[in-house]
Amino acid sequence: MKSCRLIPVVSLSDVNAGVKLGGILDRYGMEVVEVTFRTSYAAEGISRLKKRFPKLLVLAGTVLTPDQVDAALNAGAEGMVSPGLDPALVNFCQERNIPIFPGVCTPSEVQHALSLGLTKFKFFPAELSGGINMVNMLLGVYRMISLMPTGGINPGNLQNYLGIDRVLCCGATWLTPQALMAVGDWAGIEQRVKEAAHSLEGR
Repeated sequence: MKSCRLIPVVSLSDVNAGVKLGGILDRYGMEVVEVTFRTSYAAEGISRLKKRFPKLLVLAGTVLTPDQVDAALNAGAEGMVSPGLDPALVNFCQERNIPIFPGVCTPSEVQHALSLGLTKFKFFPAELSGGINMVNMLLGVYRMISLMPTGGINPGNLQNYLGIDRVLCCGATWLTPQALMAVGDWAGIEQRVKEAAHSLEGR
């Protein structure tokens, strides 16, 4: 996912919201999206999104249980993202050859994840866990890992994160804030996506 650099992270407000967002992402060349299981619309929303935009890489986010993994997979998701490190959930995915990116924010969690055979992790919550300084420390100590910082990333600090070697990409929750999703302000969301896409040009 090195080429994507920015992954919009969205909690769907209804089952059709994913399709509407997919159209915006398609217009601005964004090829990956993370749809979280924070609402009951996630699975059906992913299914409709994949049917309309089959080339879009869809990750299921905030995945906490094997049942959610199955629901996401059946809907068409191609990878799982979890906010924390659950060895049982990791094993469940590994046994089924499903990519999973667990959340880590400490050296102990990184080492535990490494012992499970993983090297690519979500760094979450990024800003609350030490931000740039913690990312640099973890990547300096663990030369074999790559990180996807998420949580508190915004236009003001995005380039600082993306400038770090072995930061694969960043999760972008600011593109689809709940305040805009709840009222269906797609023009406002599109403006945010447009600005983000332009900021990535040349990277």
